Amino acid sequence: MTIQEQIKNYITSQPEPKRSDMQELHQLILRLSPGCTLWFLDGKNAEGQVVSNPNIGYGSFYIEYADGTTREFYQVGLSANKTGVSVYIMGIKDKTWLAQAFGKRIGKASVSGYCIKFKTIKDIDIDILESAIRYGFAQAEHEN
Repeated sequence: MTIQEQIKNYITSQPEPKRSDMQELHQLILRLSPGCTLWFLDGKNAEGQVVSNPNIGYGSFYIEYADGTTREFYQVGLSANKTGVSVYIMGIKDKTWLAQAFGKRIGKASVSGYCIKFKTIKDIDIDILESAIRYGFAQAEHEN
């Protein structure tokens, strides 16, 4: 199964309104970074145990670890969670910046060091979310 098929199956497996929200966000992210590398992580570790929610990734950058090793990972991520949707903005060095820059303006969302979590799109200002996603793509490009 291709990554595109895995993404489609993942989105269509979600109950409404999460399915429509995820489809809208998927299309938004693809418009912001056309032709980006797509990822699908099923949330399972090497032993096949579920360790996280499945997630869709967009773009790529390299994470450098303290021991000097690097690993390729996605720049922006999208995932369903128990109560709604999570958007991940990866590669931001300052773990307080995302909440400071977007937390008060985005609407009914929880904003942490790299995650923006909300129940439905109608609860947030989509233009502010788009700005955060654009920043995520630009930030990771600067790091590479």
